[in-house]
Amino acid sequence: MIIKPEPTIKDLSFIIDNSGLKPNDLLNMYKRMVTIRYFEEEIRKVYHEGKNPFNMASGIIRGEMHLAIGQEAVAVGSLYNVRVDDVVISTHRPHHHAIAKGVDLKKLAAEIFGKATGLCRGKGGHMHLFDKEKNFACSGIVGASFPQAAGAAFAFKYLNKDNVAFAFAGEGAANHGTFSETLNIASAWELPLIIVIEDNKYADSTPKSLVMSTTFHYQRGLAYNVPSYLVDGMDVIDVYITTKKAVERGRRGFGPTLIEAITYRYVGHFEGDGEEYRTKDEVEFWSQVDPIRRLENRLLKLNFADSEMLAKLREEARREVQEAIDFAIKSPYPSPEEALRGVFA
Repeated sequence: MIIKPEPTIKDLSFIIDNSGLKPNDLLNMYKRMVTIRYFEEEIRKVYHEGKNPFNMASGIIRGEMHLAIGQEAVAVGSLYNVRVDDVVISTHRPHHHAIAKGVDLKKLAAEIFGKATGLCRGKGGHMHLFDKEKNFACSGIVGASFPQAAGAAFAFKYLNKDNVAFAFAGEGAANHGTFSETLNIASAWELPLIIVIEDNKYADSTPKSLVMSTTFHYQRGLAYNVPSYLVDGMDVIDVYITTKKAVERGRRGFGPTLIEAITYRYVGHFEGDGEEYRTKDEVEFWSQVDPIRRLENRLLKLNFADSEMLAKLREEARREVQEAIDFAIKSPYPSPEEALRGVFA
């Protein structure tokens, strides 16, 4: 567990000044994190409608649902300064990355609801999101983000572009062969690839300590001559500072970077998860370092905002989320003919 103690106001001011972040940047980060939290909390409510007793095949939203409540700082801190033409490849837990990349909330919600107005016209669902305009994609295949993002990074280098590609994955996915294979070739070819491992302690229900020979994945990155860092994934500023360096390195042609962010999800691996593998005390402990509340307290202490301003930002986020949910609910389902479109013969 790598959670840094809260810095003094003086030290915090020094850190922020040296990061290049302005008060408005931190307020924007706060708004994005709150938007992600509200979006997933609302999706969670709707998902469980009509599922008592629990049956993932019933209800308004069917199938599995993987939420990232608690992991907002990793997505927002990592992607705060990326460009639209940079590529982001996410996982089966993709909502926070999608929103941080700027994917439209209404289209995102509609896709999760399986509606024709969704990102993929309702065909992909929550684990298979794709937004060509924002250069965002994800996959339900564990470990798939590594080679996919490496492919984008290779294209950028081949075309002599100064873009970067992000691959997000959990600590469980980093035990797949694609992780090592991608690290090796990205290092050998100096690809502008940034791998972000969201280490939330569990691969599904398996504690990482039971299946890892090393304590951290960033140690593996060092073995491939890839600059690798361990950051506090519950601290959006810490994530931002390290990722900013990685992005600058990639844009200048110096190759890949690996970042391992220690974070925590406050809900189960999937909705319906009994969570027998962890204790209530553990969840309560991690709730004390909630990334949103942490940033909120800092904004207040630094006089970057008052309670009224933060309440206004939260209300704006809540309204945008509700508008997206309402849009999704009112949108039509795809027509039967849609099943034959976009299919390769």
